[in-house]
Amino acid sequence: MAAIALGALAAGALGYSVYSGEKGRKEQKQALKLQQQEQSRAEARAISNQRRAEQELAAANRKKPDVNALLRSAQEAGKAGAASTMLTGAGGASTLPSQVPSRASAPTLLGM
Repeated sequence: MAAIALGALAAGALGYSVYSGEKGRKEQKQALKLQQQEQSRAEARAISNQRRAEQELAAANRKKPDVNALLRSAQEAGKAGAASTMLTGAGGASTLPSQVPSRASAPTLLGM
């Protein structure tokens, strides 16, 4: 009879250890899932923060045109005469045949 009681006690202990092991495995699995979710959230926050920082840096480093320098340049060029523009310079556009590219003088549908 002692053997039967000992066998029942061993079976009960084995059953409890299996139950306890399964419970622990489920808890570990749930903890791992929560950890992965938090890791994903942390990565998303880091990416968002990095993008925000890059945008702020880009906004701070935007170059603005020096309008006064552009106006001074145009005024100086205007003093050289009517032929001077910002595109042609003080000498104006060349009209000498030797300086005009050959394809510019070729007939086109518009120039015929």
